[in-house]
Amino acid sequence: MAKLTQVSSSKCFRGFQKVFNHFSEELQCKMNFAIYQPPQASETNKVPVVYWLSGLTCTEQNFIIKSGFQRYASELGICVVAPDTSPRECGIEGEEDNWDHGTGAGFYVDATVEKWAKHYRMYSYVTKELIKVVEDNFPYVQKNNRAISGHSMGGHGALICALKNPGLYKVATAFAPIANPMNTPVGKKNFSAYLGENSEAWKEYDSTHLVAKYSGPPLHVIVDQGTEDSFMKDGELLPQTLVDACEKAKFPLKFRSQEGYDHGYFFVGTFLEDHFKHMLNIMKQ
Repeated sequence: MAKLTQVSSSKCFRGFQKVFNHFSEELQCKMNFAIYQPPQASETNKVPVVYWLSGLTCTEQNFIIKSGFQRYASELGICVVAPDTSPRECGIEGEEDNWDHGTGAGFYVDATVEKWAKHYRMYSYVTKELIKVVEDNFPYVQKNNRAISGHSMGGHGALICALKNPGLYKVATAFAPIANPMNTPVGKKNFSAYLGENSEAWKEYDSTHLVAKYSGPPLHVIVDQGTEDSFMKDGELLPQTLVDACEKAKFPLKFRSQEGYDHGYFFVGTFLEDHFKHMLNIMKQ
């Protein structure tokens, strides 16, 4: 069992918002993650869990401070886990040089390029180690009853984690995801650095390509995208390519274009309750 150190604990909407750190075997560094324990949770009353993946530049703090999710998690009885977005202070040359690469930009892949491969394994951290840490250390969490969601880079992460692991999560949602990263400037920058120049390898971490290969239990996916999102207008998200790929593959995506909303947490907070209710409805089945 991983040794956890509690960093903080605050009562919030009758539950507790906590942050822990631990040494990650996958990432070979200390990692923080936030966990919200709703008031319904106890060893005799186990609750489902939603994993939230944040976007570029974020830590585990952004979502727990800005989104207001605790109100809905408390009302619905959902545990919510939010990890950091990358390894930190690993001594890799250039890891701190750019806001959109290295620290805060793990992109939820397992790096294969030698420079990054030892530490930058966020895909395996999220889909394997973090789940085990949570389920081993928090007895109020229902095992095998998970959902995953995220925003921007984290929306990309949520989609690929669900698509690559049929049955691991019962439902996936995303807010303004980087939907086709191998064809966006920021995606190309990070994929080439972490995965090398062979773009065929990039397809394994691109939801637009993964939907055609998905085979497994029904995966209920909602994607919300604001129409006034500057990153979409700059070609950094490419949501329509995901919509087209899902239509071609007959993959049941529910895509919602939200008029007037931008890329920020005001957008996320507006529709988060709806996402949580949708996820809980599926996890109850």
